[in-house]
Amino acid sequence: MSTHVDDGVDLDELLCFAMYNASRALTARYRELLTPLGLTYPQYLVLLALWNESPLAIGELGHRLYLDSGTLSPLLKRLQSLGLIDRSRSADDERVVLVSLTDTGKDVRQQLADVPEIICDATGLSREGLAELRDQIEAVASHVRASTNPTSTS
Repeated sequence: MSTHVDDGVDLDELLCFAMYNASRALTARYRELLTPLGLTYPQYLVLLALWNESPLAIGELGHRLYLDSGTLSPLLKRLQSLGLIDRSRSADDERVVLVSLTDTGKDVRQQLADVPEIICDATGLSREGLAELRDQIEAVASHVRASTNPTSTS
């Protein structure tokens, strides 16, 4: 026998569930496009950041991608083993490790050039609609980060 507890929360009405569901669907679609090249979605994000600016300090890369070093380091190690990036110490400050694209890493960009258009089509939204949605989601993320209790240890 099932019991119903009415706590006023309906799963289908939760923003977090809708965003989670959309994220999983998008990530699955990216997986279809990236797996043939041996890439994961987080690795693709690293490459995107480096295609926009290379070299980047590991700290800056982590900041841009909202990834901590424990998550970023294995990604970089794998990308380096694939021959897509190099890591080297900065000549200005050897405490800083710079990440740069190899020629192979630059060439992969051409192989993935159609990914943004494929993803846009998969959403059923126009480029303008996607840009508006992205801006709204980023605003939500920014507000949530700002509301986080700084003394929280979670």
